Amino acid sequence: MRYSFWRAGVFIAAVIWPLYWLYEAWSSALGPDPGKVLVDRLGLGTLVLLLVTLSMTPLQKLTGWAGWVAVRRQLGLWCFAYVVLHLSAYGVFILGLDWSQLGVELRKRPYIFVGSLGFLFLLMLAVTSNRYSQRRLGARWKKLHRLVYLILGLGLLHMLWIVRADLKEWAIYASIGALLLLLRLPPVMRRIPRLIAKKAPSAKKT
Repeated sequence: MRYSFWRAGVFIAAVIWPLYWLYEAWSSALGPDPGKVLVDRLGLGTLVLLLVTLSMTPLQKLTGWAGWVAVRRQLGLWCFAYVVLHLSAYGVFILGLDWSQLGVELRKRPYIFVGSLGFLFLLMLAVTSNRYSQRRLGARWKKLHRLVYLILGLGLLHMLWIVRADLKEWAIYASIGALLLLLRLPPVMRRIPRLIAKKAPSAKKT
């Protein structure tokens, strides 16, 4: 398999953080409410992984290295794994496995509804993230997977609703998301190879 060491590095980087956070919770290093901290960290980890996944294609366009795109699907599936862990931690530590409270929470806290909607869309992408689905859906597969930008918007809205007052961190993630969306616009994508081609001769001269 090509880029096997690169893929292994991505795997290790993705798996190590939840394990480290669990260790911190076990060693009482997450404060008086470790369950809530775990829920928050896994949610933020999901958003970060989504942004990293979306950055793979622009990085490939800018650098010409195919290794970025080679791990895109892997990162996307890790993003889904993180959101499953996020929801599981929410169910265990916030709801106390009392799923009858979920309906109440959805009505009281709109950001939970927004997050749940994002999860359902991400589930659709994870289930169809294989070659069989690509062949089966044909041109519709690409249209379906453009939902990733809607998912990003829902994730940012979910976070915005939670943080409310301190918007500095949220603004950083929102800015990165806006930049990635800008880089995926067809006019911008068409110009990137031209800019790289123009820079290549000047680099050789120096």
